[in-house]
Amino acid sequence: MVDLSQTELSEICNHLREEFPKNITRIYGGNIHTAWKIDFLEYSIFVKKNMRQKRLLEFEAHCLNNLIKFINPKNLISPKVLGYLLINNNELLLLEWIDFKNNNQKKLGQGLAEMHLRSHKDNPTRYGYSIQGFIGESNQINGWDSKWSNCYIKLRLEPQLNSLKINYIDFNKLKKKIEKVLLDHQPMNSLVHGDLWAGNVATGDLGKGVIFDPACWWADCEVDIAMTRLFGGFNDEFYEEYYKVLPIKEGFEERCTIYNLYHVVNHANMFGGLYLNQVNEYIQRIMDF
Repeated sequence: MVDLSQTELSEICNHLREEFPKNITRIYGGNIHTAWKIDFLEYSIFVKKNMRQKRLLEFEAHCLNNLIKFINPKNLISPKVLGYLLINNNELLLLEWIDFKNNNQKKLGQGLAEMHLRSHKDNPTRYGYSIQGFIGESNQINGWDSKWSNCYIKLRLEPQLNSLKINYIDFNKLKKKIEKVLLDHQPMNSLVHGDLWAGNVATGDLGKGVIFDPACWWADCEVDIAMTRLFGGFNDEFYEEYYKVLPIKEGFEERCTIYNLYHVVNHANMFGGLYLNQVNEYIQRIMDF
C-alpha cells in the first residue's frame, strides 16, 4: 500500500499554509493513482499521487484549469486546482474536495453543452492541443491541424493504430473511409473533456454536474457525447438537456462509431483480450458506412 510520506505531508501543509491535518482518509476506486481526503480545520482537499515517470497529474492540472475557464458554475463544476507538487519524482495534485450527491443529470447535460458552446466562441482556429498529454496512461500527442479529419486521424487515431498488435486490417482504407465521412460534417470546435465516461462525472451540491479526470483537447464537441455512449451510465435527461442547447446533427451515429474507435483501440492497446475483437467490430462497421 502506498502512503503519503511525512515529507509529502509537510510540503502539502506548507503549500497551503496549514497546520498538520485533523484527519487523513485513503480513497479507493482508481487504478492509476493513489488518493486521499485530507481534512484541515476549515476545509478538506483531495490529493492524488502518481509515482510514474510520466507527468500524468501535471497534465490533469493543466486540463482542469483550462476547463474551468469555460464552465458555467450555475450548472457545472470541476474541482479547483489548489496545487501541484513534485517531490522526489512523485507527483502530488491537490484539488478542492467536492461532496457527491444524487445522480440527477439535468444540469450535467446542460452544463456540458454550455461549456462546449462557450469554448467554441473563444476557440483557436485549429484542432489539437498545445501540450503532450495522456488518455488513461497512454500518450495523447500534442500538435495542431486546421482540418478536423486530419487532426483526428493523425494526432489521435493513427498513433493508437500504430501500436495495435494486429496485422489483418488495411489501415489505409480505414483512414480514407473516416476522412470521407468527416469531410461531409461541419464540426463545432470546442474544448472537450476528452475522457467523458460515467466514472469521471457526478452530481454535486444543488444538483450541479461535476466533471473531473479530463484528457482535454480542442475537437469536434461530439467526441464527448460519443464517449458517453460507449460505456453507458448517462440517462435520458442528460441527453435531453444537452440537445436543448446543442441539437443533434445529422450523421451523428456514424461519427459516434468513428470517434469511439479511438477509445476502443486505446483499451485494446492497454488490456488486449476482448477489446481486440471490439476493435475489429468497430472497423467493420465503419467500412460498411
